[in-house]
Amino acid sequence: MQQPDRWIAHLDMDAFYASVELLRYPQLRGEAVVIGGRRADAPRQLEDGSWRYSKLRDYTGRGVVTTSTYAARDLGVFSAMGLMKAALRAPDAILLPADFDSYRKYSRLFKAAVAEVAPVIEDRGIDEIYIDLSDVPGVRDAVGHDPLGGVKAVAREIKNSVGRATGLTCSIGITPNKLLSKIASELDKPDGISVLTLDDIPTRIWPLAVRKINGIGPKAGDRLLSIGIATVGDIAAASPAWLVEQFGESYGNWLHNASHGRDSRPVVTHSEPVSISRETTFERDLHAVHDRVLLGAIMDELCESLARDLARKRYAGKTVGIKLRFEGFVTVTRDQTVRAAIASAADIRHAVGLCLKRVKFDKRLRLMGVRIGNLVHAGEALAAAPPRAEPMPAPDNLNLF
Repeated sequence: MQQPDRWIAHLDMDAFYASVELLRYPQLRGEAVVIGGRRADAPRQLEDGSWRYSKLRDYTGRGVVTTSTYAARDLGVFSAMGLMKAALRAPDAILLPADFDSYRKYSRLFKAAVAEVAPVIEDRGIDEIYIDLSDVPGVRDAVGHDPLGGVKAVAREIKNSVGRATGLTCSIGITPNKLLSKIASELDKPDGISVLTLDDIPTRIWPLAVRKINGIGPKAGDRLLSIGIATVGDIAAASPAWLVEQFGESYGNWLHNASHGRDSRPVVTHSEPVSISRETTFERDLHAVHDRVLLGAIMDELCESLARDLARKRYAGKTVGIKLRFEGFVTVTRDQTVRAAIASAADIRHAVGLCLKRVKFDKRLRLMGVRIGNLVHAGEALAAAPPRAEPMPAPDNLNLF
């Protein structure tokens, strides 16, 4: 078997936030655990040595699920879900507060461990990376009768290195390109290794649902289903001209290429971001009035997550934008530019409120996102920021959600 010119890996930490918490509370392994509570929800050790845990059924408030263990996911509890709704599905699940300082620590540890084996890494967030394995020693060696034995051995070495450094597991997909590797890393979760070549596309990729391709979102996925395209193989079997007719030249051609596993993007080891964003798609359409409390909690969490991303990457920004997708796949964006670069969740949320004032909420919401652009390095922003004697006033409808 002729090996591809490139071996690209996508490494995804398994249920990362929850797994970090289980290092602290190993007695909860195998239990349904939800991350997203308040500090008051932290476990307490009693005098007899036993532990008292907060249960999801006892939660009241506007919080949302940050993440959950696989046992909780089996009960229907997923990230971005309101904690009150999650309590209806898994009332006996254990609720823990998020500890982002710990998550950032373990993120640094696992990336450093990978770099010891394969240094060409593209950082894709707190819990996932791409790795170019093409020139790693031994990756192209056959082991016994297995021509892919070398690349599998390197993957196991990476997993072992991550495990020694963090005590955590990860899943790795290895293919000739980033698009396929992203898909492959989900094929054998948790704690799996999937190595695919282009020859494996018909048997391993084409049977998958269209949404398994990173880049096919809810709107495109629903559109494909409406015209009888349910699997990646269905896309691959469609004529390129028909796909262009249905989706336009750029996206139609991309769909055709993606379904055949074509992707020439390099692993980018460093780049200055143009903007940083966070968004979430809801499991059901939400009403701006009836679901105001839940929408407000989700918006707060998006702003807080964005602020954490800025802090981790040491950026601040001057332009805050929102993205709202309404029923019928109508997408609305609004931007607000502020005088001085900002990075705190409170300042981002204030600017979001100004954006929200310019939106007409006459349909239910399907997706919500927050973006910050016009970025500067945090040190420059601090030096340039004028002193502020009092907090920024809240816009009139900051509490629209």
